[in-house]
Amino acid sequence: MSAIPLLEVRDLKKHFPLHGGLLGRQTGAVYAVDGVSFTVNKGETLSIVGESGFGKSTVGKAILRLYPITSGEVHLDGQRIDNLPGPHLRPLRQRVQVVFQDPFSSLNPRQRVGDIIAEPIVNFGLASGSELEDRVAGLMDKVGLPRDAVKRYPHEFSGGQRQRIGIARALAPGADLIICDEAVSALDVSVKAQIVNLLSDLQDELGLALLFISHDLAIVEHLTHRVAVMYLGKIVEVADRRTLFATPHHPYTRALLSAVPVPDPTAPRNRIILRGDVPSPINPPSGCRFHTRCPLAHDRCKVEEPVLRDVGQGQMSACHLDTPLG
Repeated sequence: MSAIPLLEVRDLKKHFPLHGGLLGRQTGAVYAVDGVSFTVNKGETLSIVGESGFGKSTVGKAILRLYPITSGEVHLDGQRIDNLPGPHLRPLRQRVQVVFQDPFSSLNPRQRVGDIIAEPIVNFGLASGSELEDRVAGLMDKVGLPRDAVKRYPHEFSGGQRQRIGIARALAPGADLIICDEAVSALDVSVKAQIVNLLSDLQDELGLALLFISHDLAIVEHLTHRVAVMYLGKIVEVADRRTLFATPHHPYTRALLSAVPVPDPTAPRNRIILRGDVPSPINPPSGCRFHTRCPLAHDRCKVEEPVLRDVGQGQMSACHLDTPLG
């Protein structure tokens, strides 16, 4: 792998202001993402996991500049991109594409499939005429769609087929990095497996990097190289797939893994039930944000915020505990 990561995110924060009163003054903020740092290398999959509402999708949208960030930095191939004005950002946009969660609303119902896939190619001036038609046909082949589908409309396809169209559109401009924002969560179980296998095959063939945002750890285990676990706007653990699933260090990661369904209902389980309500991102707890639900919390956790530290074999954990929990 290259010494320079393809994507580097440094202390990213995205706070949504809250306004109230007659004058509409800011009365507070939603701390959706509150100091997140990670890297994605070329050809690598990094999965960001956690419960819904903890800022995973906001991270992806902030990287894409769909949300203006509050503070922090985003670097692509060593070049800072979060502060670039529109005209300078445009050439870099074709390198970072997205596959959205909902395959139904993410496609223009008034466009034919061929036009949907061709649009980014045309927008970036990459091809025209017969060359454009050939590129669209090649992309249809790559994602497993029949070539005659180019003349049909999105409503004529199933959810899985629509997501294949979305993947073809993301590949069209020659992207290096694809952000998959819950890209399989709206699909049936068998279709999920097909899309995950497709993404894996495309990664091997094209050398793609994937930022895979999901709450489905069973899917993540089969797709990813590394995993970052988010809780209430912060990353609490980062490790390679095998290490994280075998020896989770953070109590929240352990609770998440204990909830993953297993094929054998008679197999012994050590299910960890988290007590209490999820704190509000408007007023997150002091110290460790997980201490209000953590079964192992002690006094230090309530007052001192843990930082991500190496706990061995490259595994990073934001926890005051000294030993893994696996």
